[in-house]
Amino acid sequence: MMVSLTCPNLDLGKRGLEFTCSLVNVRNSMRRVMSVAQGKGLSFYTPGARCVVSTAPSSRSDTSVGCFSNAESITITSLMETVAVDLLTLNKNLKTIVGAENPVLISAAEQIFGAGGKKLRPALVFLVSRATAQLADSKELTVKHRRLAEIIEMIHTASLIHDDVLDESDTRRGKETIHQIYGTRIAVLAGDYMFAQSSWYLANLENLDVIKLISQVIKDFASGEIKQASGLFDCDIPFEEYLLKSYYKTASLIAASAKSSAIFSGASDYVCNEMFEYGKNLGLSFQIVDDILDFTQSSEQLGKPAGSDLAKGNLTAPVIFALKKEEELRVIIDSEFSEPGSLDRAVEIVFNCGGIEEARNMAKEKADLAIANLQCLPQGKFKSALEGILLYNLQRID
Repeated sequence: MMVSLTCPNLDLGKRGLEFTCSLVNVRNSMRRVMSVAQGKGLSFYTPGARCVVSTAPSSRSDTSVGCFSNAESITITSLMETVAVDLLTLNKNLKTIVGAENPVLISAAEQIFGAGGKKLRPALVFLVSRATAQLADSKELTVKHRRLAEIIEMIHTASLIHDDVLDESDTRRGKETIHQIYGTRIAVLAGDYMFAQSSWYLANLENLDVIKLISQVIKDFASGEIKQASGLFDCDIPFEEYLLKSYYKTASLIAASAKSSAIFSGASDYVCNEMFEYGKNLGLSFQIVDDILDFTQSSEQLGKPAGSDLAKGNLTAPVIFALKKEEELRVIIDSEFSEPGSLDRAVEIVFNCGGIEEARNMAKEKADLAIANLQCLPQGKFKSALEGILLYNLQRID
C-alpha cells in the first residue's frame, strides 16, 4: 500500500500519506534503547526480531525499514527521567497560567492538570530540545523552549476538553471530565480560553516559523473533527482518509512541536524537518495503537468506555482492515448496531478477521519510520529516550 503526505502544509486534494525514510541501522538504534533501559534496572527477553517491510514501491535500493526487539518491560516514567525536573516545573506553571486571570478556572485547572496523564507532548518538546541543542554544543534549555512546552500542553488539553464534550465522555484518565463536573458551558469556555491563551503566548515567542507551525495545528484539530463527524458509519472510507484524520487529530501537534523545538535550538533545516517527520510518524503510530486498545482493553484500563469509537460509528484501523474481509461486518455497521448484540458481534469479527493484527503491523511500520528520522541526532540519553518512546508505545499492544 502506498500512502502519501506532504506536510507541514497538507494538500486536502491529495488522498493519503506517503512515508519514506533513509536507510539506517535500526537494530543498533534499538540496542541503544535497551542499554539505557537496562541501566535503569529494566530487563529484556532474548531479542526476537520483528521485521516490517513496506509494500509500497520505492526508488531506494531497499524497502526494509528495520526491526524492533521484544522488551519485557519499559515504562514511560523511566524514559522521562532525563526531563523529570523540567516536567515538574511545567506542571506548576500551567496551573498558575490558566487560573491567574480567571478565578473560575482555578478549580478547573487543578482538575485538568492534576488528572495524571503522561505529559508526553511537553516531554517530547524537552527531549527534542535537549537533543538538538547538543548539535550546537548547548546544554541548557532556553525560555522559549520552556514556553513552547507549556503552549503545547495547553493546546493539547484544550482539545481534550472539547473532545470530551463532543464525544459526551464521562471520564478521562479515570476521573470525571470537566463538562461532567462544571457543565458543558464552562467546559467549552475553559477549552476556548486555553486555546486563546496559548495563542497569545505563541505570538510572544516572536518566531514566525513556529507561529505558523502551531497555528496550523489548531486548524488541523478542527479539520480532523469535521472529517470524523462526516465519516461516521461510512464503511467505504479509504484507509488514507483514516490516516489523514489521524494526522489532523493527533500527529499534527506532535510533529509541529518537535520541529519547533529544533528551531529554537538553532538546528539546520534538515534536522528540523527530520524532527517534524519523527513527530508525524510517532503520532500516527500512537493513534493506531490507541485505536487497537479501544478493542483490547477494559474501560478501567482505557480511562474511557471500551469499544466507544466503533459504537459511535468512528471506524478506525482495525475495522477498516476487517471490512476488506468480511461482508457481515459491513451489514452490521450499516445498521448502526440496531440489533441487540450486534456491537459484540462486530468486535468479534474484527478480531477473527485479523483487523487487530494488521493494525498492529501498521503501527510498527510507522515506528520504524520514526526511528529512521532520529538518525540525525547525536548519541546520548535524549536520543535514546526518543527511541524508547516508540518501543514503549508498541509494548502497549504486545
